[in-house]
Amino acid sequence: MGEKIYEVRKIKKKGKGIPLIGDKFPKMEVQTTQGMMKLPKAFKGKWFILFSHPGDFTPVCTTEFVSFQLRYDQFRDLDCELIGLSVDQVHSHLKWIEWIWENFDVDIEFPVIADTGKVADTLGLIHPNKGTNTVRAVFIVDPEGIIRAMLYYPQELGRNMDEILRMVEGFQTADEKSVAIPANWPCNEIIGKGLIIPPASDIETAIKRPEKYKCFDWWLCYRNYYKW
Repeated sequence: MGEKIYEVRKIKKKGKGIPLIGDKFPKMEVQTTQGMMKLPKAFKGKWFILFSHPGDFTPVCTTEFVSFQLRYDQFRDLDCELIGLSVDQVHSHLKWIEWIWENFDVDIEFPVIADTGKVADTLGLIHPNKGTNTVRAVFIVDPEGIIRAMLYYPQELGRNMDEILRMVEGFQTADEKSVAIPANWPCNEIIGKGLIIPPASDIETAIKRPEKYKCFDWWLCYRNYYKW
């Protein structure tokens, strides 16, 4: 196990490894449907989601773009921006966006990266068995430019946008309130919208926990959720 960890670190040190959760999002300059952008600088102080898709004018990707756009205001309410990516040229992105508008009356407002393959290679997005097609991936990046989550999907399965929204809200809540987020939050089967308190680090704190929080045991305590 130790040797494997060493090998991963060695590869990353040489610049050949993909970024991992907890790493800084790599600095890059990209061409998009809204002009040149520098990442993560363009979204400094905000959360952002970079999501890749296998290709323009493909069925599943089209449904995903529509779904992302229909929830764009909800992402923005969380101070979170969206940016798409595939190994396609700008004119292909623009014609596809135009097609979506003409057929579904949905205007794609977020930028889409026209990648030559360099960005996809840096982020480890090229599908090993699909030529230059990018995998269906999601990177959730916080205001400090730290990668908080990475999700990968097969070509045949579209993403669940509501889950991605839930993740962003969950990260923000966890950061703000120093808590952990339970399964299926905010509709957890045990504690509903409650927030999990990190386990006590000493006996005295563990003993006092039930006085302040609702506890099933010393290591499983939670508090009610509230915005303020």
